[in-house]
Amino acid sequence: MQTNEQIIKSFFEVVRSGNKPEQAETFMAKEVKAHQMNSESMVTIIRSPKNYAEHIKEMLDIWGNFKIEIQELLSQNQKVYVRWKQIGMHIAEYEGYPPTNKEVIEIGSAVYQLEKQKIVEYWIQVDRLAVIEQIKRNQK
Repeated sequence: MQTNEQIIKSFFEVVRSGNKPEQAETFMAKEVKAHQMNSESMVTIIRSPKNYAEHIKEMLDIWGNFKIEIQELLSQNQKVYVRWKQIGMHIAEYEGYPPTNKEVIEIGSAVYQLEKQKIVEYWIQVDRLAVIEQIKRNQK
Protein backbone atom coordinates (compact mmCIF):
# COMPACT_ATOMS: atom_id res chain seq x y z
CA MET A 1 0.00 0.00 0.00
CA GLN A 2 1.40 3.39 -1.03
CA THR A 3 1.66 6.36 1.30
CA ASN A 4 -0.29 9.51 0.46
CA GLU A 5 3.00 11.19 -0.41
CA GLN A 6 3.86 8.41 -2.88
CA ILE A 7 0.39 8.61 -4.44
CA ILE A 8 0.71 12.36 -5.06
CA LYS A 9 4.24 11.97 -6.43
CA SER A 10 2.95 9.32 -8.86
CA PHE A 11 -0.03 11.54 -9.73
CA PHE A 12 2.39 14.30 -10.75
CA GLU A 13 4.63 11.93 -12.71
CA VAL A 14 1.76 10.27 -14.60
CA VAL A 15 -1.17 12.72 -14.84
CA ARG A 16 -0.22 16.29 -13.90
CA SER A 17 2.91 16.05 -16.07
CA GLY A 18 0.76 15.55 -19.14
CA ASN A 19 2.29 12.12 -19.79
CA LYS A 20 -0.96 10.17 -19.34
CA PRO A 21 -3.79 12.50 -18.26
CA GLU A 22 -6.34 9.82 -19.11
CA GLN A 23 -5.15 7.92 -16.02
CA ALA A 24 -6.60 10.59 -13.69
CA GLU A 25 -9.25 8.13 -12.45
CA THR A 26 -6.45 6.02 -10.94
CA PHE A 27 -5.66 8.86 -8.55
CA MET A 28 -8.89 10.83 -8.18
CA ALA A 29 -12.27 10.17 -6.61
CA LYS A 30 -15.33 10.42 -8.88
CA GLU A 31 -15.88 13.97 -7.64
CA VAL A 32 -13.10 16.21 -6.39
CA LYS A 33 -13.56 19.65 -4.82
CA ALA A 34 -11.00 21.94 -6.47
CA HIS A 35 -10.45 25.19 -4.58
CA GLN A 36 -8.66 27.64 -6.88
CA MET A 37 -7.11 30.76 -5.46
CA ASN A 38 -7.55 33.65 -7.89
CA SER A 39 -6.06 36.87 -6.50
CA GLU A 40 -8.01 37.66 -3.35
CA SER A 41 -10.91 35.35 -4.08
CA MET A 42 -11.36 31.60 -4.02
CA VAL A 43 -13.41 29.67 -6.54
CA THR A 44 -14.46 26.09 -5.86
CA ILE A 45 -15.37 23.81 -8.73
CA ILE A 46 -16.14 20.12 -8.86
CA ARG A 47 -13.78 18.12 -11.05
CA SER A 48 -14.18 14.57 -12.28
CA PRO A 49 -11.20 12.52 -13.44
CA LYS A 50 -12.39 12.99 -17.05
CA ASN A 51 -12.74 16.75 -16.59
CA TYR A 52 -9.28 16.93 -15.01
CA ALA A 53 -7.75 14.97 -17.90
CA GLU A 54 -9.34 17.45 -20.33
CA HIS A 55 -7.88 20.32 -18.29
CA ILE A 56 -4.38 18.82 -18.58
CA LYS A 57 -4.86 18.32 -22.33
CA GLU A 58 -5.78 22.01 -22.62
CA MET A 59 -2.54 22.85 -20.82
CA LEU A 60 -0.63 20.70 -23.34
CA ASP A 61 -2.33 22.62 -26.16
CA ILE A 62 -1.16 25.94 -24.68
CA TRP A 63 2.26 25.01 -23.23
CA GLY A 64 3.30 22.06 -25.42
CA ASN A 65 5.01 19.09 -23.80
CA PHE A 66 5.86 21.03 -20.66
CA LYS A 67 8.19 19.79 -17.96
CA ILE A 68 7.09 19.82 -14.35
CA GLU A 69 9.44 19.50 -11.40
CA ILE A 70 8.33 18.93 -7.83
CA GLN A 71 10.36 21.33 -5.71
CA GLU A 72 8.84 20.48 -2.34
CA LEU A 73 6.62 17.66 -1.12
CA LEU A 74 5.35 17.45 2.47
CA SER A 75 2.66 15.29 3.99
CA GLN A 76 0.74 15.21 7.23
CA ASN A 77 -2.10 12.81 7.90
CA GLN A 78 -4.46 12.89 4.88
CA LYS A 79 -2.99 16.02 3.28
CA VAL A 80 -0.01 16.40 0.96
CA TYR A 81 1.54 19.75 0.03
CA VAL A 82 3.33 20.12 -3.32
CA ARG A 83 5.20 23.11 -4.77
CA TRP A 84 6.23 22.81 -8.40
CA LYS A 85 7.96 24.55 -11.26
CA GLN A 86 6.50 24.02 -14.72
CA ILE A 87 8.36 25.02 -17.87
CA GLY A 88 6.59 25.10 -21.20
CA MET A 89 6.56 26.83 -24.57
CA HIS A 90 3.75 29.32 -25.17
CA ILE A 91 2.38 27.78 -28.39
CA ALA A 92 -1.31 28.83 -28.29
CA GLU A 93 -3.39 31.75 -27.08
CA TYR A 94 -3.46 32.17 -23.30
CA GLU A 95 -5.67 34.72 -21.50
CA GLY A 96 -6.04 36.65 -24.78
CA TYR A 97 -2.29 36.73 -25.50
CA PRO A 98 -1.19 35.25 -28.83
CA PRO A 99 1.51 32.55 -28.76
CA THR A 100 5.09 33.77 -28.46
CA ASN A 101 6.72 30.34 -29.01
CA LYS A 102 8.98 31.21 -26.08
CA GLU A 103 9.55 29.54 -22.73
CA VAL A 104 7.23 30.37 -19.82
CA ILE A 105 7.78 29.24 -16.24
CA GLU A 106 4.89 28.69 -13.83
CA ILE A 107 5.35 28.33 -10.08
CA GLY A 108 2.46 26.79 -8.20
CA SER A 109 1.51 24.89 -5.10
CA ALA A 110 -1.37 22.79 -3.91
CA VAL A 111 -2.55 20.85 -0.89
CA TYR A 112 -4.22 17.57 -1.78
CA GLN A 113 -6.52 15.74 0.61
CA LEU A 114 -6.79 11.99 0.15
CA GLU A 115 -9.29 9.42 1.37
CA LYS A 116 -8.91 5.72 0.65
CA GLN A 117 -5.85 6.49 -1.50
CA LYS A 118 -7.74 8.86 -3.82
CA ILE A 119 -7.64 12.65 -4.15
CA VAL A 120 -10.96 14.01 -2.87
CA GLU A 121 -10.17 17.72 -2.52
CA TYR A 122 -7.39 20.19 -3.28
CA TRP A 123 -6.47 23.83 -2.77
CA ILE A 124 -4.29 25.29 -5.53
CA GLN A 125 -2.41 28.56 -6.01
CA VAL A 126 -0.55 29.46 -9.19
CA ASP A 127 1.43 32.66 -9.77
CA ARG A 128 -0.60 33.66 -12.83
CA LEU A 129 0.64 37.27 -12.72
CA ALA A 130 4.21 36.06 -13.24
CA VAL A 131 3.04 33.95 -16.20
CA ILE A 132 1.33 36.99 -17.80
CA GLU A 133 4.39 39.18 -17.17
CA GLN A 134 6.64 36.63 -18.89
CA ILE A 135 4.28 36.50 -21.88
CA LYS A 136 4.28 40.31 -22.12
CA ARG A 137 8.11 40.39 -22.04
CA ASN A 138 8.27 37.59 -24.63
CA GLN A 139 6.10 39.60 -27.05
CA LYS A 140 8.77 42.30 -27.41
